[in-house]
Amino acid sequence: MVIRGMYGLPQAGSLGHDLLEERLNQEGYFQSQIVPGVVDDFGIKYLRKEDLDHLIKSLEKYYDMTVDLEGKEYVKIELDWDYDKRQVHLSMMPYLQKALRQFDNVVPTKREDSPYPHVEPKYGAKQQFAKYDTSAPVGKEEQKYIQKLTGKFNWYARGVDSTLLTPISALTAQQSKPTQATMKRAQQLLDYLATQEPAVLTYRASDMTLAIHSDAGYLNEENARSRAGGHHFLSEDVPYPANNGAIYNEASIIKAVMSSASEAKLGALYMNARKGVEIRNMLEEMGHPQPPTPVQTDNSTADGIINLRVMPKRTKAMDMRFHWLRDRSVNQEQFRFYWRPGALQ
Repeated sequence: MVIRGMYGLPQAGSLGHDLLEERLNQEGYFQSQIVPGVVDDFGIKYLRKEDLDHLIKSLEKYYDMTVDLEGKEYVKIELDWDYDKRQVHLSMMPYLQKALRQFDNVVPTKREDSPYPHVEPKYGAKQQFAKYDTSAPVGKEEQKYIQKLTGKFNWYARGVDSTLLTPISALTAQQSKPTQATMKRAQQLLDYLATQEPAVLTYRASDMTLAIHSDAGYLNEENARSRAGGHHFLSEDVPYPANNGAIYNEASIIKAVMSSASEAKLGALYMNARKGVEIRNMLEEMGHPQPPTPVQTDNSTADGIINLRVMPKRTKAMDMRFHWLRDRSVNQEQFRFYWRPGALQ
């Protein structure tokens, strides 16, 4: 009989969760039916100190554990609390420095200001031609290098530096068949990380009301793909919520080929709203009732389609997204879609 966790075992997380749930059930705690539980590090929201003490004593019966009542660090993320300004600043400098040493990166003499190559548009041209990677493929060792790099820095990007999500996503899409150009892009990412100031993500106190900004880039990825972008943050229940630090960023390549910029924007709205449903459920389980979540787009056509001011001819995939968004907005009142120009985002 195995009585200890086995590192690397695929079932370890599930087995550990089930055992934790069974033990906490005996102490009077029960698993949420909507939000899944966790096994390793976790934060605790409590109203009374005696409630916290009861949970800690219950856990200490079965586990060797440490408790950080000041909340200085969480899963390699350092937290600097400013109670006067009602803010908290998140950083991961030790994690970043260790990761750069792991890849033996030599700090370049010239500062790198972009994490990924920028393709200059040809303004005034009647046609914009697609660019294809024609560089030579690389071997298995280089492929493993790309996989390690994207895996290592993806947590840093998700934790504090959302500017890395797009380049890491692009490198991940290329890691099955990397080329010399892929290796140059990976090196540019490392140079950017080595020469820029470490990222700091700041959250301000809010009413815990979810708000979303949605956008998309049309045909800006290889194989005629488009990219969805989203900024999910907590704010107040007002017509135009004030910005805050991101609790989630969407930076995914849309799998289907979009036929227009409006369809790409509609696809991004659909992806962001799907994630928004999940976050709404978590917030409500934590005791924060949610009004219709405001979702901002800078595309007036997509806004008109959802709010029934425009009725274009739609493909079946676009029609499904349209009806799903309309149902969640009008019938279930989970979302409120509105338009604002990009300069005001």
